[in-house]
Amino acid sequence: MEHLTKETFHEKVFNYEVNKDWKFEGDLPCIIDFYADWCQPCKIVSPILEELSKEYEGKINIYKVNTEEQTELAGAFGIRSIPSLLFCPKEGQPQMAMGALPKESLEKAISDVLLANKN
Repeated sequence: MEHLTKETFHEKVFNYEVNKDWKFEGDLPCIIDFYADWCQPCKIVSPILEELSKEYEGKINIYKVNTEEQTELAGAFGIRSIPSLLFCPKEGQPQMAMGALPKESLEKAISDVLLANKN
């Protein structure tokens, strides 16, 4: 799973310095895991996201943002509690989920938010 910096976030997800309104820059829908190394619940979610990134390879991307290192990025999204997961569909608005969600909940969000056919 790729760790994003502000620069790569701008390229792959959303350039909030250029666009005021949400404009997704990525090729595939994605989940962004806002986490910190000291956060226990983050450690629970991490292996689940690893599994999902393999299971949904080629369909979605899963990125990680270390909120300790990328404070500006965390601030831009108003991250107050971690883990916070940002689900970004190719079209439409992103949705934020907070807390250590079980795999079933993440799979449901992937199918409902990321892979739902909007046509």
